[in-house]
Amino acid sequence: MNRIYCLIFAVCIAAPSWAQTQSPKEFLGYDLGDRFTPHHRVVAYFEHVAANNSNVQLEKYGESVERRPLMVAYISEQKHIDQIDRIREDNLIRTGIKDGTATTNVPITWLSYNVHGNEAVSSEAAMMTLFALVDPSESENKEWLKNNLVIIDPCLNPDGQERYVNWYNQKVNDILQPDPQSIEHREPWPGGRPNHYLFDLNRDWAWQTQQESQLRAQLYQSWMPHVHLDFHEQGLNEPYYFAPAAEPLHRQLSEYQHEFQEIFGRNTAKYFDENDLFYFTKERFDLLYPSYGDTYPMYNGAIGMTIEQGGSGRAGLGILNAEGDTVTLTDRIIHHHTTALSAIEVAAAEGDRLVEAFERYFSENRENPRGKYKSFVIKEDNDPAKINKLLELLDKNGIRYGLSGTSRSLQGYNYLSGKSERFELGESDLVINAYQPRSVLAQVLFEPEPILNDSITYDITTWALPYAYNLKAFALETRLNAGAAYEPQAFEENAPDPSTLAYLAPWKGMDHAAFLASLLREGIRVRSANFPFAFGDDTYPAGTLIITRGGNQFVKDFHQKVTDLANAFEVKLAKTQTAYVDSGKDFGSSDVRHIKAPKVALIGGNGTSSLNFGEIWHFLEQGLRYPVSILEKDYLGSADLNKYDVIFLPTTYGGAWEDSLTGKLLEWVKQGGRLIAYENALNMLADQGGLSLTAYLDEEDNEFANQLKKEAEENQLTIPYQERERDAISDYIGGAVVEVEMDVTHPLAFGLGDKFYSLKNNNNRFALLKNGVNVGHIPSADRHRAGFIGYRFKPQLERSLVFGVESLGRGQVVYFADNPMFRSFWESGKLLVANALFLVGQ
Repeated sequence: MNRIYCLIFAVCIAAPSWAQTQSPKEFLGYDLGDRFTPHHRVVAYFEHVAANNSNVQLEKYGESVERRPLMVAYISEQKHIDQIDRIREDNLIRTGIKDGTATTNVPITWLSYNVHGNEAVSSEAAMMTLFALVDPSESENKEWLKNNLVIIDPCLNPDGQERYVNWYNQKVNDILQPDPQSIEHREPWPGGRPNHYLFDLNRDWAWQTQQESQLRAQLYQSWMPHVHLDFHEQGLNEPYYFAPAAEPLHRQLSEYQHEFQEIFGRNTAKYFDENDLFYFTKERFDLLYPSYGDTYPMYNGAIGMTIEQGGSGRAGLGILNAEGDTVTLTDRIIHHHTTALSAIEVAAAEGDRLVEAFERYFSENRENPRGKYKSFVIKEDNDPAKINKLLELLDKNGIRYGLSGTSRSLQGYNYLSGKSERFELGESDLVINAYQPRSVLAQVLFEPEPILNDSITYDITTWALPYAYNLKAFALETRLNAGAAYEPQAFEENAPDPSTLAYLAPWKGMDHAAFLASLLREGIRVRSANFPFAFGDDTYPAGTLIITRGGNQFVKDFHQKVTDLANAFEVKLAKTQTAYVDSGKDFGSSDVRHIKAPKVALIGGNGTSSLNFGEIWHFLEQGLRYPVSILEKDYLGSADLNKYDVIFLPTTYGGAWEDSLTGKLLEWVKQGGRLIAYENALNMLADQGGLSLTAYLDEEDNEFANQLKKEAEENQLTIPYQERERDAISDYIGGAVVEVEMDVTHPLAFGLGDKFYSLKNNNNRFALLKNGVNVGHIPSADRHRAGFIGYRFKPQLERSLVFGVESLGRGQVVYFADNPMFRSFWESGKLLVANALFLVGQ
């Protein structure tokens, strides 16, 4: 048995006392692996170790949504801890983020645990690793700390971890029960994997839509470590994974990033081999999508690595795998701990090269960016609300930008048309170029189309920000410097005016939707124009909010309340003293609709996607600050749906949805309800209850699809077995962007413009509605803009529905064949959802 494994065994089982520092067993009262540790006890153990070791410092960097502490521990040799601020600043100097001269040369190794709450082995392993690093009997560990500053985040997702641990500790048998059918191995919906709002935090590193991600990113960017390990669990029958990563590997990765993964992989394999442990490398976990715990550090100059232990939340304290072996929590802890020590060892051994390569990564990319596109232009005539949302994201990621400051003709790739063409640069156009410290991250987030050297990837295949924000933008193959600093315009506050008959608010973005939600919560009546109108030369598009004095006489301090709320959301109001328009519809017209404050419900529970559920829940509560009732599917049959005006139905899966529930929802629609259905939920509405939703409009379309299916099936008969997975992706969409034609005359499209760029992430196909309104559709397959679409599926995009509305009785069904606000970073789709909630059917 090798030295590292002997050490681990001693820490886990024998657990002797070292001076005043207690081992995890002594502190907790049980051996690591005997049970799962609640989050507050994990925190308490870290506090205990820090209190008894001067070379350990704790930093609380925030709280989770449920107000649990988020924290990291810094562990190193005492002299490094004594100058920890200097080490941090020197590292930022190496990146170019700060000016100055670095005087220290200490590699920084960051270990992140439990980003997925029910992969709870991670927090247990974090405690073992912390103790091993302060154990005075382990002289080799101390040697590693002489050339290493280790940062441990024991739990990135405390709300998910606590959800899982509380449930598991209630269900676990007193006698170990590895039977996979036993209740402790059958975690209920939604599981402990996501955070409070059921977001997968390991897909949120770049987008930072969640509180935990935002706080962590601030701390991470203040350090910019050299090595980052992200600890996970995977399927029960997959033993263990560590780097090197699988293809596709993004072309922006440096040679040393590849080399270090190889060195680390071989070092870790040595310890696993000596103890006859199974593992795999270079499979499944690629380095492409930029918002993972391995890729985000990679695109920020670090060596980012995903680590996966077989087991997951299903494994509990122990479970039988396919080979009949019991996979125990104790073993899983030891495996993660072995990998952590291996990373610390390699970082210390490679210290000088690691720091030098890190500094070179930034200097080379600042001076000579590797990507095809060197500069990105966001046109000034985009809606300011959209630009402001983009700038919020750039600021979160430390990406620099400025104004053009000049006018001239340039050649660039037009994101919206998908073609290279001439355009006129304006003085107030926004410029982001790659000649900056975060060069690689900027290039990756803006690249129109990632180059795939392998189409089998773990996630979506495009994420270009101009599509996500629906912005007119160009990518340039040449350097374009900003000629002037960007100075945000100070908001000029609205003043109450008692002579005003109506205040007019724009309807173009989420700030406007949140303003409307706040008005409705205050009981203020609001109207929306179904047609454009004008007062003299001042024109107002369809969707404009009209807040009239008439009808709001009962609102105390009406003018003050309206303007105060508008100022809170920085919404500039126009004013009018007459309802008589010069063109369009007067305010008393039936085409100027009163917006009833809807009572909203959201369906969740078994059979619905917890991730899509979470996106909607977070949108309503945090985006709009609008109340919502949560209805679980299991008691939907007995629920009184007449209490609600709008029901959101997230994407569904499997056969867990009963036909009787579909029938009940449709009966509620007939009585005047509005059902907003997402993605796979449309499959259970197709050809149902008088709806015209169907996969194919006529026999010709259906015959074409059947022919493609037949060809695929015949191909499968002779294709080599090991090539079948690759062939199957010909029917697959890997998160691709398609251009959608929008009917701007319909309330579902108000404020969006005539083109929407949808992230298509499923291979559902629906025909144009015969009896409804095809608000958003794909007229032809050439509307594909970016990302991977299999060649057999692509022709089926032609004349397909993306967004639609269909009347049923007195109500409506809103169809979202694509998720319009995927992972909450697809910003342009949020207004579409607000339209469905507030404007459709009024």
